[in-house]
Amino acid sequence: MRLLLALVLPWLSFFTIGRPFAGIVCLLLQLTVIGWIPAAIWAVYSLSQFKTDQKIERALQQRR
Repeated sequence: MRLLLALVLPWLSFFTIGRPFAGIVCLLLQLTVIGWIPAAIWAVYSLSQFKTDQKIERALQQRR
């Protein structure tokens, strides 16, 4: 679901992963027609990094 959100409304996906400043910058980028595609790519990349960070945290918690 977040992946679809990152493609359609990239700025909103940053708010769902707890990065509001990046969301505001992404919104400014998305307001331009040319900037919408880089904003969507940035949001998808950040979302994948967020998921990776969550997996690492879970693995470290299971080791303890």
